[in-house]
Amino acid sequence: MFNKAKAIASALISSACFLPFAANANNFSYNYLEVFTSISPDASGVEFSNQIMDNAHIIARASSRFEQDHDLAGGFGFNGPLNQFADIYGQLLIHQIKDTEQEGGDSHVEGEMNVGVRVWFSDQFEATGRVGRLDDKSVFYGGVRFHSTDQLSISAESRNNGIYGPQLTMSVRFQF
Repeated sequence: MFNKAKAIASALISSACFLPFAANANNFSYNYLEVFTSISPDASGVEFSNQIMDNAHIIARASSRFEQDHDLAGGFGFNGPLNQFADIYGQLLIHQIKDTEQEGGDSHVEGEMNVGVRVWFSDQFEATGRVGRLDDKSVFYGGVRFHSTDQLSISAESRNNGIYGPQLTMSVRFQF
């Protein structure tokens, strides 16, 4: 009985290796320059991403509340299709953070790891969500993005980047 079950399991696993996958290319571009502004607390920043391989990209981000503070982050990301309408992606980032004078003015380095999903829900609208950790703090991004052209999109998000707390964010993304 055990040998028969083992033979069936082996046959299923072997045949699964030859099944074609539903998606074999990314559904979204990971080459972009994005400018964003947030409220509560007010902050602004810029993010750059450049795909270096089919399923890998580099990221650089800078943001500030313009109170002699900053958050500079850089690292690597992965991306790949889940199906013909959705991608899974994630990032491994190193942050160099300088707090405001009211928060002590300290400067420190922290690591972030996150994972998310991007989904087309119509021809021009994308839903996005991302969760992760920045040191001992949680990170959350969720929102919608309108793609007016292949090169330009705008978004509205709710985010908590682990530094400034919960924020509402608007952004403009230039894809290349």
